[in-house]
Amino acid sequence: MATPAQWLEGARPRTLPAAVSPVLAGTGVAVHLSHAVWWKALLALVVALALQVGVNYANDYSDGIRGTDAERVGPLRLVGSGVARPGAVKAAAFAAFGVAVLAGLVLAATTTWWLVLVGALAVLAAWFYTGGSSPYGYRALGEVMVFVFFGLVAVVGTTYVQVERLPLPAWYAAVGVGALACAILVANNLRDVPTDRAAGKRTLAVVLGDVRTRGLFALLLGLALVALVGVALTTSRLALLGLVFVGPGLPAARVVLGGAVGRDLVPVLQRTGLAELLYAAGLLLGLLLAAA
Repeated sequence: MATPAQWLEGARPRTLPAAVSPVLAGTGVAVHLSHAVWWKALLALVVALALQVGVNYANDYSDGIRGTDAERVGPLRLVGSGVARPGAVKAAAFAAFGVAVLAGLVLAATTTWWLVLVGALAVLAAWFYTGGSSPYGYRALGEVMVFVFFGLVAVVGTTYVQVERLPLPAWYAAVGVGALACAILVANNLRDVPTDRAAGKRTLAVVLGDVRTRGLFALLLGLALVALVGVALTTSRLALLGLVFVGPGLPAARVVLGGAVGRDLVPVLQRTGLAELLYAAGLLLGLLLAAA
């Protein structure tokens, strides 16, 4: 049986900035509009974190039973390594989804019920990333869905539940956060190209090839920068405090563009996750200062 430490590692805590960042950015826009509702922001954070943990366990389960994780370069996978039963990991995934659903229902009941549909789509997207008979993560669509759900939906949704409208700055913030979330997945899939190709998993990195995937990573960081300027132009120049993301972002880009492979790309995941978190935290802090 897996130890508690192994279950924690299986939840992939280093990916959690991708769940926290959209809530910070979306709340920053709500602050700018003088409509921040902190308890709703907290519930949105619960939804995002639970979905992230759920998709991590679901991915572990689905890739594990397919044999995709039999040979791995990255961190421990519970099913692929044999330290946990597939059924237990699947149950953990659905337990996390259940937490997300409960928190989401409270938000929907206190905002608008059509959010239930959005939440249902998010859970389905989380499961079918690698689950089901034809997972979209095996068809080079993972980055698209990450951009949609951990960028557009998460950021704009966080703003909406607090201000009940869809302001332009939230869309700019969503593009920036979504781009950085995609960059994390691009780096992950770049690292795994040899094993994914051998297992028949057609990620976007497998389809694009090495050189273009590295270029895409740099392009996504550039897109985040442009989007941050858009936020500043539609809110306050203090939103540019989010530029602190360049600190870990530039070293990550240098490693990727320098041709690193395999385990040498693991630090890139950490730096890109930190870059996304700093991007959103800087944006939130800047808008808090502007509103003070």
